Amino acid sequence: MLFFRMAVYLWFLYVVVSVISFLTLMFIILRLLLNHRRKTYRTFVNGRSVVGFFHPYCNAGGGGERVLWVAVRAIQKRYPSVHIVVYTGDNDAKPAEIMQRAQQRFNIVLQNPVTFVFLTRRGWVEAHIYPHFTLLGQSLGSVLLGWEALWKCVPDIYIDSMGYAFTLPLFRYLGNCTVGCYVHYPTVSTDMLDKVSSRRSGHNNPTVITRSWFLSTIKVQYYKLFALLYGWAGRRCHVAIVNSTWTFGHIKQLWQMEYRTHIVYPPCDINEFMKIPLDDKRCKHILSISQFRPEKDHPLQIEAFHKFLSSVTKDQRPTYKLLLVGSCRNQGDRERVDALRKKCADLGVTDNVEFRLNVSFDDLKSLMSTSLVGLHTMWNEHFGIGVVELMAAGCIILAHDSGGPKLDIVVPVNDQPTGYLASDVDSYASCMSEIFTLSEDDRTEIQRNARISVQKFSDAEFENGFLSVFDTLMTKCG
Repeated sequence: MLFFRMAVYLWFLYVVVSVISFLTLMFIILRLLLNHRRKTYRTFVNGRSVVGFFHPYCNAGGGGERVLWVAVRAIQKRYPSVHIVVYTGDNDAKPAEIMQRAQQRFNIVLQNPVTFVFLTRRGWVEAHIYPHFTLLGQSLGSVLLGWEALWKCVPDIYIDSMGYAFTLPLFRYLGNCTVGCYVHYPTVSTDMLDKVSSRRSGHNNPTVITRSWFLSTIKVQYYKLFALLYGWAGRRCHVAIVNSTWTFGHIKQLWQMEYRTHIVYPPCDINEFMKIPLDDKRCKHILSISQFRPEKDHPLQIEAFHKFLSSVTKDQRPTYKLLLVGSCRNQGDRERVDALRKKCADLGVTDNVEFRLNVSFDDLKSLMSTSLVGLHTMWNEHFGIGVVELMAAGCIILAHDSGGPKLDIVVPVNDQPTGYLASDVDSYASCMSEIFTLSEDDRTEIQRNARISVQKFSDAEFENGFLSVFDTLMTKCG
């Protein structure tokens, strides 16, 4: 019996050693291959350093994309010899079309062209293909997509600018890259854990789970395990940038690398919007600017607007409009827009709600100049570039009482208000009523306070903050 046990033990040890040896050998081979590909690409770009931005949806037209292009522009200004690569899955657009959209939407023109590395497997990070364990599925999918990116181009410096933290160890260890990231929103947070633990419904916590103690318990444990994995992956970066006080708090807790984490507010084109005059010629329009994603909570906007309309006379109603402005990334977004149109019809507010999809920068400025109220409803928005832009444009902001808007943006200036915060249908409707009844002097005071407040979110402030961190990556890269 003792001999049999020893044989089993030795066999098990042999298997373990063989597996470890095989994996080590594969790691060495892959690392050598990737190092060769890096040298080959460096020769192709005349020996210049290569900086790669991982941004699979670089043509989406949202706030994250503005961060990408301003960061690229800042690097080109300070390091004109650096060759910049953008990994994207926007295979339906040509490079010139992507840059044209960046100029139209954000008024950004780069000093030099960038190289786009088109990825064919972006579907691996699409939420709809993971009906269960979505966070884990998308994270594992991002590793596969990251491998495609790494194999096609091995950069010297890798920056994840879309929140795919699980690509960081891949590029650091296999690609031997200097690694950084810009975090817009933690993939998992203590707020999500609290929401599941308290069994509150939401777009990522359906009622079938909230009604079951067992399912809620399983989901909480799943989130805790995922948080551990997410923290390990995040700590692989050399430096991290976060976009707000709210995000910093969560990343500090999850990644436990406070000394390597820096807050750099995202760039907002406040200079262009602050050219809009503060006059009394604005229409009774409520302007919402956001992508048509579930977490933006457009249904809350429509419901609050409907409740507000019920408080005004029938003759006054035609003068009030809710303008929903945003970009559609895919079929899922388009289906959400159709569902929102149906909701408007069901509530009888179709004539008062307008949808403006994929508008140009000039059209956006025009809408801002004629709207009195800027509306935002996302719970725990990581930052809120649209909120800043609306405030700079002179719209009286009405934002959600949480996250970035609460902690960083809609904050008093010299103890004077810069806007309004709300959290549910009733409070939003009440604030709408209050805003529309403000005197001209009170309205102008809030507009001026708001413009003072948003000065810290300028392109120049972002560039200075971002480059101070990027300089660290350049130093590490050598």
